[in-house]
Amino acid sequence: MTTTLRMILVLLALLAPPALADVTLIRNVQIFDGVNDELSAARDVRVVDGVIDAIGANLDASEDARIIDGEGRTLMPGLINAHAHVMLQLPVWAALTSDSYTFAYTATVAAKTLLDNGFTTIRDMSGNTFSLKQAIDSGLLPGPRIYPSGAMISQTSGHSDHRTAEAPSRLLDENSRSALEKQGMVFVADGRAQVLQAARENLRRGATQIKIAVGGGISSYGDPLDVTQYTDDEILAAVEAAADWGTYVAAHVYNSKGVQRAVRLGVRSIEHANLIDREALRLMNRNDVWLSPQVTVFETELQGFNADQLAKQRLARDGLHNLMSMAADMNYDNIVFGADIVTSMKALSGINQELVSRTRWFSSFEVLRQATSKAAELVALSGPRNPYGKLGVVEEGAVADLLIIDGNPLEDISTLATPKENIRVIMQGGRVHKNTL
Repeated sequence: MTTTLRMILVLLALLAPPALADVTLIRNVQIFDGVNDELSAARDVRVVDGVIDAIGANLDASEDARIIDGEGRTLMPGLINAHAHVMLQLPVWAALTSDSYTFAYTATVAAKTLLDNGFTTIRDMSGNTFSLKQAIDSGLLPGPRIYPSGAMISQTSGHSDHRTAEAPSRLLDENSRSALEKQGMVFVADGRAQVLQAARENLRRGATQIKIAVGGGISSYGDPLDVTQYTDDEILAAVEAAADWGTYVAAHVYNSKGVQRAVRLGVRSIEHANLIDREALRLMNRNDVWLSPQVTVFETELQGFNADQLAKQRLARDGLHNLMSMAADMNYDNIVFGADIVTSMKALSGINQELVSRTRWFSSFEVLRQATSKAAELVALSGPRNPYGKLGVVEEGAVADLLIIDGNPLEDISTLATPKENIRVIMQGGRVHKNTL
């Protein structure tokens, strides 16, 4: 009976009609492809099963295809935020007192907010995002595809150490942990063995890259921005653990000494770098290291931060213009868009203003590349840990993460600053999240 039943099931499977492809035909759009500095002439884009199948004039599609008429509007790749913290949008006081459910509920709203703003992909740079990523990938929740770092790793008194002064030393109480560490948002690790273990724990959960802190931070309590963190051996431990999994390490750091140490030891992406000098930036450039700076977060009034933290924010803000000016003068090519917004859902809803802020130093085209094809190149450094296809471009074979917008962002990038009105279609992997045409 069992053999007969199996034969019947095999025959039924062979005789069943093939599943119909999911096809969308987007007609009459001018394309910014993420690479070139001009819009194309009017074109059609055919999407089949989430991938761009063809680009051309007067394309054909099956009778059951979904048709979207762009009516001459601009089509471009979905935006990529290469420095996100989707799990860390609770206000400071709430983050210190909330349970994991509150973090999770808030993150689901944050994820939808990012997608509503046109961000179809994020590189999350510290946070327990693994379950959220799975929920988004499965279609359970709306949100950007996530390249997770897992918990950011730093030393005691480093940027992952958010204990306040009254917390006991770990030499006296090994359970001394901040609320963020207890929630799995950060790791504090000292010495080669602990750094290896922390990196491997993130990789075990599905991290696509590892993030460490090699300098002080604004939001943490015990580390000025000028200090250098982690010894050579500790940084090498993270780099080697990541390399063994075919991926890379990104480093949080503001100062030149920390940048130089990280680059020399094989770190591939520097986050922030506001206070570095030209020599350090040239070293990064020679070693093909990615620069992930931010603007708006340093010019926004931070809520719930103490006087020392606000002073560090002002110091980073004062160094920002020098960094961006040097990068522009140097024609530094490997720059990506990142916002680094934390503790404020209101600020997150205005994330697209970061695109406009960058035009003080870069052309609209350069900023758009930072948020599309260049950011896609960076996330692709995760190699075999990359769970997705080719992103950040409009070309045949690329993942169909697409926006249709009013206006020409190459001429006026501020059209993207009002996404509710001007982003008319948001498509992610061929699935239409928004369509107001």
